[in-house]
Amino acid sequence: MSRFESTILQVVPRLDAGGAERTCLEIASAVARAGGRAIVASAGGRLAPEIENAGGEVVVAPVDSKNPATIIANGFWLEKLIRREGVDLIHARSRAPAWSALQAARRAHIPIVTTYHGAYSAAGPIKRFYNSSMLRADRVIANSHFTAERIVGVAPSLAARLKVIPRGVDIDLFNPEKVSHDRVNQATQGWGRGEEAGLKLLLPARLTPWKGHEIAIEAVARLRQAAQATGQDCGLTLVFCGGAQGKNDYERRLRARIDECGVRDMVYLVGDCADMPAAYAWADVVLAPSTRPEAFGRVAVEAGAMARPVIASNHGGARETVIDGETGYLVAPGDADALAGAVRRIGAMSADARETMGEIARARAASVYSCAAMCDATLGVYRELLAERA
Repeated sequence: MSRFESTILQVVPRLDAGGAERTCLEIASAVARAGGRAIVASAGGRLAPEIENAGGEVVVAPVDSKNPATIIANGFWLEKLIRREGVDLIHARSRAPAWSALQAARRAHIPIVTTYHGAYSAAGPIKRFYNSSMLRADRVIANSHFTAERIVGVAPSLAARLKVIPRGVDIDLFNPEKVSHDRVNQATQGWGRGEEAGLKLLLPARLTPWKGHEIAIEAVARLRQAAQATGQDCGLTLVFCGGAQGKNDYERRLRARIDECGVRDMVYLVGDCADMPAAYAWADVVLAPSTRPEAFGRVAVEAGAMARPVIASNHGGARETVIDGETGYLVAPGDADALAGAVRRIGAMSADARETMGEIARARAASVYSCAAMCDATLGVYRELLAERA
């Protein structure tokens, strides 16, 4: 990475779990490593110490607020911060902070970048105006071609200022060669499962209805029914790895559905996992059966980096991150039979064939979706804008 000696201010609502927050950390680290100064304005969160450990600086302010008066006040506060710290470029990662950042950037005469970490709905003129803060930057970054198409559909004139930079994954962290059997056992020992037999499936996602947990339960139930009809044992374990995040009613609904389908001995809700590379290493196959399109789909890339085949819904960013028949399979969204069929197909493959599919997924993740590639491309956008302004 070539030297980069500018001061970059990123603005993100909070620094908790999520794609925007994790990407903010990765870019701050890249700026600091390249010799620049990385400042992050946020309402705070658990990733703040990691940003500071990576060489960045965190400034706490209520930039997560959607109150119009607070947004305006944040704009003046950001302008003062820009002038005091000699900020060269500001990068906003959400709609409300983008309004504040726009005010500050225009008054301080510095470039502004925004990143779409998801495709926003635009029901009605008020919502469209609120969303438009992301469209007004000097450069707009989309985290996938799917997201870019949605943006251009709303604002066709934006195409010249739009840059697609896929979300990156840490190829060194998500590396199957660095995850030992002992580490897998330690990460999964609290999952409360019996001795697994046959295919091990992992669905890593927070417990929310559109992530496809119920479809996965139905698919497993149908696989069991088909096996019992021929007098065979299904031989399958499915783990839901992800917290309820306050949606306890949905967790209860899932547990009730598991009981209704008669698969309590096959499906396990284990909550969050602190060691996701080890969780992926445990699995034979990773599921991403979302019922609505994901803007990018981090799970498919992380699983691919861990050399695991992925079965994902055939919409949204998954069409870019999963190559059907090569790195996994794409199935019709919301179709339990299609999901069961893809699981059956992978289960019928030899261990060598599954390993080959995983190796292809790993190679593609490393070449297309590495964190290093994302950081280089983003710093390239910064350099381009700063050169134009100079």
